[in-house]
Amino acid sequence: MIHERPAELLQELIRFDTTNPPGAEAACVEYVRGLLEAAGIETETYAADPARPNLIARLRGDDSASPLLLQGHVDVVTTVDQQWTHPPFEGRLADGCVWGRGALDMKGGVAMMVAAVLRAQAEAVRLPRDVVLAVLSDEEGGGDLGARFLVERHPELFAGVRHALGEFGGFSLTLGGRRFYPIQVAEKQICWLRATVRGPGGHGALVNRGGTMARVGKLLRDLDRRQLPVHVTPVVRQMLETMADALPRKEALVFRSLTRPALAPRALRLLGAQAALFEPMLRNTVNATIVRGGEKINVVPSRVELELDGRALPGFTPDDLVAELREAVGADVEFELVRHDAGPGAPDLSRFETLAAILRELDPDGIPVPLLQVGVTDARFFFARLGIQTYGFLPLRLPEEFRFLRLIHAADERVPVDALEFGAEAVYRAIRRL
Repeated sequence: MIHERPAELLQELIRFDTTNPPGAEAACVEYVRGLLEAAGIETETYAADPARPNLIARLRGDDSASPLLLQGHVDVVTTVDQQWTHPPFEGRLADGCVWGRGALDMKGGVAMMVAAVLRAQAEAVRLPRDVVLAVLSDEEGGGDLGARFLVERHPELFAGVRHALGEFGGFSLTLGGRRFYPIQVAEKQICWLRATVRGPGGHGALVNRGGTMARVGKLLRDLDRRQLPVHVTPVVRQMLETMADALPRKEALVFRSLTRPALAPRALRLLGAQAALFEPMLRNTVNATIVRGGEKINVVPSRVELELDGRALPGFTPDDLVAELREAVGADVEFELVRHDAGPGAPDLSRFETLAAILRELDPDGIPVPLLQVGVTDARFFFARLGIQTYGFLPLRLPEEFRFLRLIHAADERVPVDALEFGAEAVYRAIRRL
């Protein structure tokens, strides 16, 4: 049965090109629906756009506990201008891995969830709760046609749900010779901004020093060089302290220094390339992504706009982020909030130890730690609208040299078959115990 072969299931999912935009997830969703209905599991689809449906399946329990939600998306990001060893939508099995777009983000996770649900059905497992499986569209495009649509238009589907499993977390991370398993319990917030720079325009043939373009140059330079303040939020503190307790003395000292704002910048430098993982957990961040200005080559513009991808730590508001940004780049730049998606608030960690115990069973040398996701996931919609706490729990036991984070959204995205089987087993155990 295919639930015994999650790698084969993942291969089939990858072969549906669900690049977003346009998404076109319908065929992929129907494939999953067919597997579930053939196993006798009830399903229904809900769509704001018929070409982009969302699948809801329900595995019935005895209602002695609140339902558990498994949620994951099947849309993927583009492969344009990337050089792949194997075609990105072939689902090739090579070198012990399944290769293809979505192998990690997150058709691999959906394959784990579907395999776990099908196994529970095949084994007639007696569950104390319903298990609701949501296969979602549009996460890579912002989630408006997927999770956001469902929680706003069909909240009754999730009645009674308090906890969910989804992306992003559970993968192994080897540091200082120890293997850690970060489980996402919180995430940063989208705070997209528009910055406007104004100044004297003029003729392009004249000397125009210190004008609008010069100010834009300074703004970009300041964003590149000036760091926003360090803030140690509770989840990150717990993560760093747990890691420090397990690491050798030298590495432990560095990780403990990360919990002290005055020492954190130097500790980040000592981490070298690994700082890229931890620094965004310690700061509000802003990156310029789009610049718009000027209409004619011979006219110096008097107004230039920049779009900024801002991400705020839990507990901070868009105003807090803008205040820190003004301190870094100056008060003469105008800032406008374009979009704010609030992240989960204070996380509910009541199920963390259950998930951690499953990982320790499957990998006795593994050390589970809570994770603050520096990007965003569909978890934000389920929490903001319905108060559902999502745990990023799609476990992968990976070789130490496997560069998980560098492969997400990149060429040659792939996942080891044995890691996928590890994760399917972990999700199955979570369904039974959580």
